[in-house]
Amino acid sequence: MGKIIGRILRRVGRFIHGFFNIGISLRAVVILLVLVAGGMYYYTYNSMLKRVGGKEDFDEAMRYIEIKDLLDDKFIDPVNRVSLGQSAAAAMVSDLGDNWSYFMTADEYRTYQLSSSNDYSDIGMSLVKDETLGGFQVIAVYPSSPAAWAGVSQGMLITAVDGQKVASFSTDQVRTLIRSKLNSKFQLEISNQYNIEVDCSNFNADAILARMEKTGAAYIQVKNFEAGSGQAAVDAIEYFMAQGADSCVLDLRNNAGGLADEVAVLLDYLLPEGRLFSEVSKDGHSESHDSDGMWIQFPMVVLINGGTFRESELCAAVLKEYQRAMLMGESTSGSTRSQETIPLADGSAIRLSTRSYLTPNGTDISKVGGVVPDMIVFNSDESATGTTEGTTGGDAGTASISADDQLMAALKYLS
Repeated sequence: MGKIIGRILRRVGRFIHGFFNIGISLRAVVILLVLVAGGMYYYTYNSMLKRVGGKEDFDEAMRYIEIKDLLDDKFIDPVNRVSLGQSAAAAMVSDLGDNWSYFMTADEYRTYQLSSSNDYSDIGMSLVKDETLGGFQVIAVYPSSPAAWAGVSQGMLITAVDGQKVASFSTDQVRTLIRSKLNSKFQLEISNQYNIEVDCSNFNADAILARMEKTGAAYIQVKNFEAGSGQAAVDAIEYFMAQGADSCVLDLRNNAGGLADEVAVLLDYLLPEGRLFSEVSKDGHSESHDSDGMWIQFPMVVLINGGTFRESELCAAVLKEYQRAMLMGESTSGSTRSQETIPLADGSAIRLSTRSYLTPNGTDISKVGGVVPDMIVFNSDESATGTTEGTTGGDAGTASISADDQLMAALKYLS
């Protein structure tokens, strides 16, 4: 190694000596080297600024690195630098103040991809965030689900999942965290007081629950608008129409939304030719979804409540504008924005609200505060919402009497 370095130095010496032989002074050589070095530094510095977006972004990046190094060097306990980076990324997105925008680690993103394909669902319950109590209120528990088997019931407040406090989480983040526990046993902390163990082993749930009521109406509950749900709802309606159903109850209560294309599939089937809805981006670019001339007509009631979010709100609003259905229940959340999942280089991802939904009349549901039903009906027993419990027809749910007051109002209206 020493011989190689010596050889390089001798060549540099000969090169400098050559300059001296043609009359270039040592001072000029030094000035030239300084200028070259300065130019290279200026070029490198400006390239870095352009790469990160400008001096302001560069200064922020340097501050982040400085803080991270200080924590690593000075903090008395060992520091997990990977965890620090993930927390910083999550905090940036959280600062937007949008419950539907959030950061996902690589593991959470893989779980999210599974859940959004409807191959896996959550543990069989619907949640809504309670800012006052610092947790998530259980607003519905689906029968024959891991949550029901574990003893989770409507009204409980979940404050931690497997020891991880969730007060600062968004609803989607909690759902993603719970889904990451599939194929395992884990703990749900209730009201910061006690734990319930949930045994969740490959719980597979369809997006659609459908049955024929004794009144002759088809009952179609759409649990989400993830992949395949739109066509599944259409197939269920077709099946019960073939069995003699003369009307339909479309239940969108506690539906957290999903994919715009799935909503378009269902609306195209239910509505005549025309504009269904539009998605408008920050720069004003608009993408429209339209219906063709083929559609089916029958009396229909759509059930909605405060757990009806995003694409499910949009579905109800469009049906209302077309005067295609009677809306019953309670006003929706008004959380109607279109999200985009953006993968990052390290395998993590950001779920970000990037577009607004506009109805055919140009209404932005998020700006008007939600969808108001044509007939306001409250449930005296929230645990009966969308379930067969309380019916007189057994597990098949073929009764015309139920503890679900909103469903009963819909069946009475249709009959």
